[in-house]
Amino acid sequence: MKKVLIIILSVIITSAFFASCNGDPSLQEYYVEKQSSSNFISLDVPSSIITLSEDASAETKEAMASIKKLNILAFKLEDANKKEYTAEYDKVKTILKNKKYNELMRMNHNGANIIIKYLGPDEAIEEFILFAADKDKGFALARILGNKMQPEKIMKLAQSINSVDKDNPAFAQIEGLFKNMDTN
Repeated sequence: MKKVLIIILSVIITSAFFASCNGDPSLQEYYVEKQSSSNFISLDVPSSIITLSEDASAETKEAMASIKKLNILAFKLEDANKKEYTAEYDKVKTILKNKKYNELMRMNHNGANIIIKYLGPDEAIEEFILFAADKDKGFALARILGNKMQPEKIMKLAQSINSVDKDNPAFAQIEGLFKNMDTN
């Protein structure tokens, strides 16, 4: 009887372990795996180093306070890496199809297809994911991590980008990243 109980307990523990180890890769795992790849440009920016101009609205400041950090991973498409681009693009699309990511919007801007998704409940979002892909330039994947972010406030923050202090080194890094993407 004791042996049967040990076998049953072992089967339950093993089953629980494998059930919790979902084979689907997470966006975080993808970032960690790709950030040192030569095909990718990676940038991690804590929100504490992004400053707002003095004339920023209270709502903009509140939205900025809900953001902890920004992770950007970009794949610059070149003639020599087209096959890798296609494979990586497909991997990201597969990850973002996971039902845990809620879709906020899709749009097309200057030839780039943009998808915005999020994690967490609607009233207290933990992470926004922005995936922008241009068939001629490559793709960028941005994770905006925060605490109880609200979509409408984050959208207003994005619209008031002029409130960001452009002399800030963090802004210069982000701007440089996108200039590197645009050299095709």
